[in-house]
Amino acid sequence: MSHPFDLTGHVAIVTGGNTGIGQGMALALAEAGCAVASVARRPSDETVAAVTDAGGRAISIQADLTTTEPVERVLDEATAGLGQPDILVNNAGIIRRADAVDFSEQDWDDVMNVNLKVLFFLSQAFARRRIAAGGGGKIINTASMLSFQGGIRVPSYTASKSGVAGITKLMANEWAKHGLNANAIAPGYFATDNTQALQDDPVRSAEILGRIPAGRWGRPSDIGGATVFLASAASDYVNGVILPVDGGWQAR
Repeated sequence: MSHPFDLTGHVAIVTGGNTGIGQGMALALAEAGCAVASVARRPSDETVAAVTDAGGRAISIQADLTTTEPVERVLDEATAGLGQPDILVNNAGIIRRADAVDFSEQDWDDVMNVNLKVLFFLSQAFARRRIAAGGGGKIINTASMLSFQGGIRVPSYTASKSGVAGITKLMANEWAKHGLNANAIAPGYFATDNTQALQDDPVRSAEILGRIPAGRWGRPSDIGGATVFLASAASDYVNGVILPVDGGWQAR
């Protein structure tokens, strides 16, 4: 009997897999035996090299996920390079900061397009292919602490991540009958490019660290266990869950 966390023979697409949290997710999946297609605007050379150096299989797919235009191409290239994907990790995301009274329509649309619109339509295209193939598969969306809270100076990010939580539950409701599991991981405050402004602000950084029981910013490697769990057979009866990985932020 194979181990329930063994992903040998599986193929995952990880959007935003070239850096940060997405790279941590991609590497963890590969270490569990999964082949990985890393999708990002820039080449995922570092991620692919790390996977292949460890004996795994990985490819880089370049795509601008600000629009739905590359959705079918992403799935086609992953299938051609590695076999039909049965795991989709929707991690690509952007953030824009400004006071709510000054926030621009462009910043609203840019964030919502990447974080929510393309996430849904890539999931839809993935689900259609999985259903046509007989069903089964895993969708893992990247939510946020701002799926639960309001945040400050990030109106479109808060709206998008609240939307991710809701749409994850809808996917679970509609697609569970096809053997598709849809869940989300809600990272806490991780040391990534998206939080660089907060890390560089001594006041905000101190406020954030003061609330995290673990006493530190999260590292990309901290996300790996939750990702492998939700991608594997170990989570076959887990559906519609928003799983915080936050160092205890919400418990404080």
